[in-house]
Amino acid sequence: MLDFIAYPIGMFLKLIYNTLAFHNYGISIIILTIVVKALLLPSSIKQYRSTVRLIEIQPQMKEIQKLYANDQQKQSQEMMKLYQENKVNPAGGCLPLLIQMPILFSLYYVISQPLKYMFRIPKDVIQTLFEMIPAGAERMATMRDLSIINYFTNNPDQLSNAKDLIAQDQLLNMRFFGVNLGAIPSLDFSKLFAGTPDIQAWLLLLIPLLAVTTTYFSVSYSMKQTAQTGSNQAANSMQKNMAIISPLMTGFIAFTVPAGLGLYWIVSNVLSILQQLYMNIFIKKAKKADNNTNNELPA
Repeated sequence: MLDFIAYPIGMFLKLIYNTLAFHNYGISIIILTIVVKALLLPSSIKQYRSTVRLIEIQPQMKEIQKLYANDQQKQSQEMMKLYQENKVNPAGGCLPLLIQMPILFSLYYVISQPLKYMFRIPKDVIQTLFEMIPAGAERMATMRDLSIINYFTNNPDQLSNAKDLIAQDQLLNMRFFGVNLGAIPSLDFSKLFAGTPDIQAWLLLLIPLLAVTTTYFSVSYSMKQTAQTGSNQAANSMQKNMAIISPLMTGFIAFTVPAGLGLYWIVSNVLSILQQLYMNIFIKKAKKADNNTNNELPA
């Protein structure tokens, strides 16, 4: 359903992989994340300004609600008038989310099916390659592309049997600081606490842990700054719940998707924190300067 987004992202990721990322999948994902965040920055700044302004006019909103408590039509009209006078779009905060969600889902498809979206290998060829993997080898039915890449990367001698189906340069380098970004993290205690611990299992475990940690700090910092602008007690309570629920959801999902998507989340969260710092320092400073200039103008 999102192929019209996933294919361009896949081709762009392939371009990054072949030119800027030294043929490293992890570096490719980091660069892609930076590009995506940069493209979304204008809408994020607009959302931030709209949110701050909406909070600033809350006293006026409450006054309107009180004055026209028994006349919903008049209340709505006055609210719209207030929004227009203050150039506030109450639905403006939804725009970045509406843009980011399709991109996030598309990234899931691209990262879990790189042979399809990056190299445009037909579905029947992928199925044939998947069936060539011996039963004893790791075969993830829902992650055929990654199973193929992992198998032929670990068994290069078998690549000659599939030379007409897949090329050596289509076997992406999924290793990033020792982590196989094509694998799915798990809490398999038999691997984590075996007589000889599985180092790869422990390295993979770092991905969801870092995703949860960075999500917590990203959400908490963002909500802390919003609360400082004057949101009410009910909103603050809801924000505190979100600061707990969001990391938990991120952790749960990170254990069901390839580590590459977890890496995207980690980098995205770090960039979100830096973005929030930028908006707090420079946008608020610019707004304060504008207010001071307006106050100094003669009546």
